[in-house]
Amino acid sequence: MLVAERRARIVEEVARRGAASIAELADDLGVSAMTVRRDIDVLADHGKLDKVRGGATARQSDTTRQDRTFVTRMHRQVAEKRAIAQHAAAWVEPGMAVGLSGGTTAWVLAQELREVPELTVVTNSLPVAEVFRRPDRSDEPYTQSVVLTGGVRTPSDSLVGPVAVRSLEHLHLDIAFLGAHGIDLQAGLTTPNLLEAETDRALLAAGSQAVVLADHSKWGVVGLTTVVDLRDVARLVVDDGLDDDARTALDGQVGELQVVAVG
Repeated sequence: MLVAERRARIVEEVARRGAASIAELADDLGVSAMTVRRDIDVLADHGKLDKVRGGATARQSDTTRQDRTFVTRMHRQVAEKRAIAQHAAAWVEPGMAVGLSGGTTAWVLAQELREVPELTVVTNSLPVAEVFRRPDRSDEPYTQSVVLTGGVRTPSDSLVGPVAVRSLEHLHLDIAFLGAHGIDLQAGLTTPNLLEAETDRALLAAGSQAVVLADHSKWGVVGLTTVVDLRDVARLVVDDGLDDDARTALDGQVGELQVVAVG
């Protein structure tokens, strides 16, 4: 691969993901971390991306499709979200119809599912849909993506509202994954957006299997409205940063609690 081609691929991948680590780019391109580090230095000097510790992020002007809140949250609890996503991805098989909600944890899971062939992905998230766009390279698997146009755009760059709800009522998914704004023993699974709550409930109902994904920082956070009560959560996947008391409380409420080790 020519240097110019490699650097163009780096810019493309960083813009698509919003952010990428040196290790991820080196693995994708089949080159050393030192080579990627030098490429990032050059690309940052030319204003093609922003250099950060351990990797690069897309230029602010290149992320206008993504709300800044989403981009900021993308860099929080990265290891925890990756561990949860890798665990959840093991349940997805080729040919499945998979639902993915908005939010950064679902977006990380989308990265893990890009190599699973023949998926039909149903999502109301613009960043998730972008992950599953038709590949430019013929050796990559093609994944069909269905974007639900709900009409109201949330801070997580999701499209929510009655159109999305009506669409989901007619769909049958093998498995649906839902991220969480907050989880509380009394309030249940919550969100700050009333329309998003309706859309999230419809997504969970459309899945033969429904899975909630939440890193430990979501525990004790209460949004404006409840999506579902904890007793209505069939399966919840969290990371091992969740303290023992919280695990005990959740284990007695949700159908199945799975705690994933990080690192």
